[in-house]
Amino acid sequence: MIIKIPSIFHEVFGKRQSVIQLIGILLFGIILTTLLFIYDPSIYYDISLWRTIVAFLFIFDIFSGCIANFTKSTSEYYANNKKKQLIFISIHFHLILVAILLGTSIWSAILVWIYTIICSFIIIFLKKDNQIFVGGFLLCTGIAGIPILGMESFMMIVSMLFLIKVLYSFSVNHYQNED
Repeated sequence: MIIKIPSIFHEVFGKRQSVIQLIGILLFGIILTTLLFIYDPSIYYDISLWRTIVAFLFIFDIFSGCIANFTKSTSEYYANNKKKQLIFISIHFHLILVAILLGTSIWSAILVWIYTIICSFIIIFLKKDNQIFVGGFLLCTGIAGIPILGMESFMMIVSMLFLIKVLYSFSVNHYQNED
């Protein structure tokens, strides 16, 4: 079943979305974020509750957005408005904010963020026929490079999904050849 998304949520889900996809997006975000916090509770032991909650919400956004951006509705919403796409990428400081909030690898997070943002802009300005290949190439290069940065496993997971979300899931028009 397809439902019309309220305009306030168009940037997240597009204009129309399948109920199954909405449930999948939210479950992925909630379950994976919760499991990550359960897996490594030491990451937030020494910080205030408000910082933990805000970091949890940013990570939930990264994880959910990673999946949401693969949906046809969200992909088409941004493919039809390059200005909104550029703004979306430009405001994505989530990874850096998570590192600051949790007191982890700030320089590694900044390097991943810079790589992600630069590659995302490159992909957006490519001809659509080249986006999937170049996006996949840059994604694989980034994923291969993240472990070299020596960050905590918690931040490595968040960084990799941030990279997937912004660089590949969001920046590549995956439905470009459909009518």
